[in-house]
Formats: sequence, structure tokens, C-alpha cells
Amino acid sequence: MASVKVGDTIPEGTFQYVPYTPDLENATSLSTNEWKGKKVVLFSVPGAFTPTCHVNHLPPYLQKYDEFKAKGVDVIAVVAANDPFVMSGWGRVEGLKDKILSLSDANAQWNSKLGLTLDLTDKGFGIRTARYALIIDDLVIKYFGPEPGPGVTASGADAVLAAL
Repeated sequence: MASVKVGDTIPEGTFQYVPYTPDLENATSLSTNEWKGKKVVLFSVPGAFTPTCHVNHLPPYLQKYDEFKAKGVDVIAVVAANDPFVMSGWGRVEGLKDKILSLSDANAQWNSKLGLTLDLTDKGFGIRTARYALIIDDLVIKYFGPEPGPGVTASGADAVLAAL
């Protein structure tokens, strides 16, 4: 059950990611503190390359990138519990380049602070990040779109654009 709501300040956290370059680089870290004073769209998926995430969730964010930027979004990021190299590989396959950050929340540590984890141990996937989207403005949650079940609605690009 989610422990965050609109109006809350996001918890401090650090993600691992591989910045986009033509050559694969080492992973680096990004602190949520870097989002101070910025408008951020963060959407969370249970796993890179998984069917719904790979086909229905991520691609519309990339397709509508210019619309997000036109609405004043400084950063668009996708987060999952996969390691940073898997997230980088997914970003490369999808053609994200430097438009959308592919963040690794190892062991869903940051998502645990939000109460937004998904236990897929029975499927052999362990603890994952839940599917949701946030609009964060100066570290404060302005929109929270958790998914009540399978599929992409409240956390999809269209729903988030409508809320901006």
C-alpha cells in the first residue's frame, strides 16, 4: 500500500544509472536532491523488457517527449528494480538516448520508502517496483498515478500529460 500522496515531499534517495554515450560507460549515481527546483516526471515499471513495460508503458513517453518538454518538464525518468546496465540496455534498445533517464532502484529501496513495491517472488522475480507515475515539482509530489491492477492507465503518458 502506498505511503505517499499528493503534497508530500519525496524521500531522499540515490539511483544508479548509466549516462547515455555512444560507448557504454560505467554506472554513476543520481540523487533525488538534484531535482530540487525542477519539474520531474518519474514513472515506475516492474521490469525492463517485460511485455507491458516494454510495449505499452515506456514507448509513449518517448513518442510524446516534446509534449512533456512544452509543458515545462525538466526531467523525464523511468525507474525499475533492474540493475543499471539492464536499464541502460533497455534505454538503448528503445532509443531513449539522453531524453529519458533509465534509473535503477536496486532492491526497490527507494520505492520501499514510498510504499510502492510489488512482490513477484511467486513468479521468481523477487521484489520489484510497482507501476505508477509521479509529477514532482521542487521535490513535492503534484500528481500520483498508481495502477490499481494490470495495464497502463493512471501511470501512462497521456494521463500524466493531462495532469501537467
